[in-house]
Amino acid sequence: MENVKLAVVGAHLDGMPLHWQLSSRDAKLVAATSTAPRYRLYAMADSTPPKPALIHSADGAAIAVEVYELDMAAFGSFVVDVPAPLAIGTVELADGSLVKGFVAEPRAIEGATDITALGGWRPYVETLARP
Repeated sequence: MENVKLAVVGAHLDGMPLHWQLSSRDAKLVAATSTAPRYRLYAMADSTPPKPALIHSADGAAIAVEVYELDMAAFGSFVVDVPAPLAIGTVELADGSLVKGFVAEPRAIEGATDITALGGWRPYVETLARP
């Protein structure tokens, strides 16, 4: 059976609140890497649990991601649970390879905070934990 590589950038990272949606489907971590330097990352407003929005942008930066491998059936069952304005699209990694991954519709950044300069979701979550 064919497998699919999926880049995750936020709440599905290892140790984050939605990671169980991958582990329950026997997803295997194949890389901790970053995107090509063509993305912007936003902390979406009013998202529970907090989630980021990854948007392709000419003035973007490299954003930290984890890449998981799932079999086709597990990937399909995962995708049907992705809520709008998030979506699964194609993400370019730092090495130039293309994988499926979380992307967002433009409406996802309405009221959002641009956190691109932090380079990833984990540094942003750490700022939330600070008193």
